[in-house]
Amino acid sequence: MDRSNSRACLNDGGCRMAAITLDELRKEFDETVAVDGVTLSVADGEFLVLVGPSGCGKSTLLRTVAGLETQTDGDLRIDDRLVNDVEPKNRGVAMVFQDYALYPHMSARRNMTFGLGSHGSFSDEEVDRMVEDVAETLGIGDLLSRKPGELSGGEKQRVAMGRALLREPAVFLLDEPLSNLDAKLRDEMRAELTHLHEDIDATTLYVTHDQTEAMTLGDRVAVMNDGDIEQVDTPQQLYDYPASRFVAEFIGSPQMNLFRGTVVRTNDGVRVRNGRFGTVVPDPVPGGDRETFTVGLRPEDLYLADEAGGQSHSDPFEVEVTLSETLGDSLVLHATDGDTTLRVRTNARREVDAGDTIPVVADPARLHLFDPETGEAVYHSGTAGTDAPRPDPVEH
Repeated sequence: MDRSNSRACLNDGGCRMAAITLDELRKEFDETVAVDGVTLSVADGEFLVLVGPSGCGKSTLLRTVAGLETQTDGDLRIDDRLVNDVEPKNRGVAMVFQDYALYPHMSARRNMTFGLGSHGSFSDEEVDRMVEDVAETLGIGDLLSRKPGELSGGEKQRVAMGRALLREPAVFLLDEPLSNLDAKLRDEMRAELTHLHEDIDATTLYVTHDQTEAMTLGDRVAVMNDGDIEQVDTPQQLYDYPASRFVAEFIGSPQMNLFRGTVVRTNDGVRVRNGRFGTVVPDPVPGGDRETFTVGLRPEDLYLADEAGGQSHSDPFEVEVTLSETLGDSLVLHATDGDTTLRVRTNARREVDAGDTIPVVADPARLHLFDPETGEAVYHSGTAGTDAPRPDPVEH
């Protein structure tokens, strides 16, 4: 099996394209709607991450692509071939599960090759060569004789990935593959997954509830909520221009500050205010005649007034610190302004204690406004005074 070719290839040497298209895909379990009419395109060779809270439908969507679940409605195409009724083994996909799904009585080698005959006819020499090739790629060449009980979590996951790679899939599906690993090993495996994708260049759908995995691994990230996709975009665009309050809250740690803001017209222009906070917004105000918004500011876009430097900021306003969290590289202050709770990310070595009253300022170039009823973004100040970009939740 020649891995020098950067395209996932069939064993006869022919390479296949693997774009994925979901058209109004819907999956119901009795009265429960798990996937609610998702439309999504994944480019050939793309690494797309599905991220969202538990129960949002991301794993069900992945299993439907694999053919392990049958959609209730809608169409699924792989390389423009309708696969609604195609058996999983004939879809050109391989899946890696959260629990590894290894046979405990079989060696790593046997686990990797089990069922390989259903994907083609190979001689023993060909199988040995394929296993050695994949084992070298994954760094498990010296583990092939061991059984799962003799392997660490990371080693088991590599074996599971090896089993999938041996089938040379056009589409590689991974369902929370790192969730059972400790933090250090997750970091290492994220880096390895990135290199692996660069090597094989197979179209990859990756499911996780961990936003760090989503942001570091994905060419694009699809944020799912309640069976639907809220937004699909590059990681940085999701962070800078969330299409909804849900995306704004889900992407980013610590979470974005969100609070009610009221439009106030003064001699200096139009401002959005809450308590002692106030900052200028465009006139006319985005969102039509609305007088109230949900205001969004990320913790790193709030500064202690004496650390703000010479750049433009909102008017200083005082907050009372209720808690300080040391993260090593930064300090997160939890503070209140009346009934509004705010998080401020500042210098790790700044000495601030609970009970202190401190003046802070906001960066007006990083302001977000959301419709308080629908949650849709109506304005991001980083777009130079224009209405917020409202990316189609499924096509870009």
